[in-house]
Amino acid sequence: MSSSVNSIMEQIKWDSSGLVPAVVQDAGTKEVLMVGYMNEESLKLSMESGETWFWSRSRGELWHKGATSNNTQSIVSLSYDCDGDTLLVQVVPNGPACHTGENSCFFNAIPFEPKLNPSQKLSQSQSRADRFAVLGELETLIAQRDAERPEGAYTTYLFEKGIDKILKKVGEETAESIIAAKNGDNDELRYEVSDLIYHLLVLLQERKLPLDEIMAELDRRHERPRKD
Repeated sequence: MSSSVNSIMEQIKWDSSGLVPAVVQDAGTKEVLMVGYMNEESLKLSMESGETWFWSRSRGELWHKGATSNNTQSIVSLSYDCDGDTLLVQVVPNGPACHTGENSCFFNAIPFEPKLNPSQKLSQSQSRADRFAVLGELETLIAQRDAERPEGAYTTYLFEKGIDKILKKVGEETAESIIAAKNGDNDELRYEVSDLIYHLLVLLQERKLPLDEIMAELDRRHERPRKD
């Protein structure tokens, strides 16, 4: 084990059982998918394999997420909090995180009425995230289709035909969006651009390029000095 990995292990406050909670978050949508426990060995395996490994407290053994269901989680980043007693694992899920088939284990909503005062409004970035949440949800659904390949699904058809078919559809939807705009028909344009965005997300999934990286690139460009 390298000295850098040793140093990281020393920064983490393992509990009396040698465990630390690991919060697993979808790197694209930022949805919390599950919470598991890691020990030193499972954390090392996660770092080495690029997929999540945990320690099962009930079975008393290591477990590789998705080993039996194929719903693995490809790790994008690993971090620990300021106290070193919790891990945050951002992943690209290759299927549902929950054994029930739900995307996230946190699907049991508790009725609650927020009591915010007028000064506690959502920030602009939070509002923007909510506004575009459907993109993250669609990205997750497309990733599931890629992993599971359900028979009869159009997305399955695209992945099975491969990159050339996906690129052809992106080209066709781009041309149809141009025609709709040229025709001055906003209803048609809305429909065609929606198709284009969907096929672009399929393309990103085929290339295993998270939407988050596109958003980060746009953020970087936005921060650059304007030339106009």
